[in-house]
Amino acid sequence: MPNSEIILINISGDDKPGVTTAITDILGKYDATILDIGQADIHNTLSLGILCKITNNADSGNVLKEILFKCSELNVNVRFTPVTIDRYDNWVTQQGKNRYIVTVLGKVITAKQLSKVTKVIAGQNLNIDSIIRLTGRPSLEVDNSNAVRACIELSVRGTLNDKNALSSQFMKYSSELGIDISFQKDDMYRRNRRLICFDMDSTLIKTEVIDELAERAGVGARVKAITESAMHGDIDFNESFKQRVALLKGLDESVLEDIARQLPIMDGAERLISTLKKIGFKVAILSGGFSYFGNYLKRLFDVDYMYANELEIIDGKLTGNYLGDIVDGKRKAELLKLIAQVEKIELEQVIAVGDGANDLPMLNLAGLGIAFHAKPKVKANAQQSLSTIGLDGVLYFLGFRDFHIGN
Repeated sequence: MPNSEIILINISGDDKPGVTTAITDILGKYDATILDIGQADIHNTLSLGILCKITNNADSGNVLKEILFKCSELNVNVRFTPVTIDRYDNWVTQQGKNRYIVTVLGKVITAKQLSKVTKVIAGQNLNIDSIIRLTGRPSLEVDNSNAVRACIELSVRGTLNDKNALSSQFMKYSSELGIDISFQKDDMYRRNRRLICFDMDSTLIKTEVIDELAERAGVGARVKAITESAMHGDIDFNESFKQRVALLKGLDESVLEDIARQLPIMDGAERLISTLKKIGFKVAILSGGFSYFGNYLKRLFDVDYMYANELEIIDGKLTGNYLGDIVDGKRKAELLKLIAQVEKIELEQVIAVGDGANDLPMLNLAGLGIAFHAKPKVKANAQQSLSTIGLDGVLYFLGFRDFHIGN
């Protein structure tokens, strides 16, 4: 390009309609080529960057002069920076670097939180290309209630030095600062998820149903202790399941119906599922709980697949036994894989969400596995975690913005 010139044009000032049109009109008059362009609007303040190639060197002076006059007329600031061929070629080679998405989610986002996150990114020799806000603009009048949420997404580029060290630091800051930090590779699968698989108890609903049943059967304390040990991964799930079900012997079937009608749905569940269903997602419940309650949720949310354990009921009473194979952690992973095959999608297109140790096999098999309000041991072994808000936080991990899905 011996007779051409590459120029970076930076424009800033009050945002108003027509600025981009006015500048590109001038560049178009001189047959300039747009090599890169980016624009941001923060609090009605414009930041516009245009990297262009002016083919004829003799035109450069006229181009810059006309843009300068136009910016003065529009009352915005402009800065011109010549770019050498070597610098441009180096920029082009950076396009081949790996790209990642870092999502920061919480009730609010503070400078301290963002400083810690970006320090980890810089420490891995990754460069931030862009930062966007996914949640709506916060009102200063709103208190710090459960309805408040803030989320930003950082697009980063480079060669990751040590993913384990990065994950460890992010987990540490998540715990210390009360935020969720998601780190994902920015590839075609992230933008084309097609199936979401949920655990049921303490994930889609706010309770462990077996504990509710145990309370009605008068064995609440005994069953709850077994449940806690199983969720922490301290005892085998299958053995704990058998012990707990046996303690329910003699409970009347009417109790199940009463509990089903009062199931407390997890915050954000309806917003998440309705949004994903609109764009063609398939939804599955893979639960170590009971099919009686899974079927209730299947009808409520129009779920496509539901697998759970079936309690044996004879003459209207629980026998203390179950029917069929136990849906444990291994079985959940097998079912996730089977559903993906039926739907003809890759495992990388699957999202799995759960809170217990028995969810880890499916969380780690799915392209995006999310430990939801999970115990420390589960969070430490999952790909991602979500603890600050409800289930609709999954939407931000997928890059959804509030103005797309509504509040």
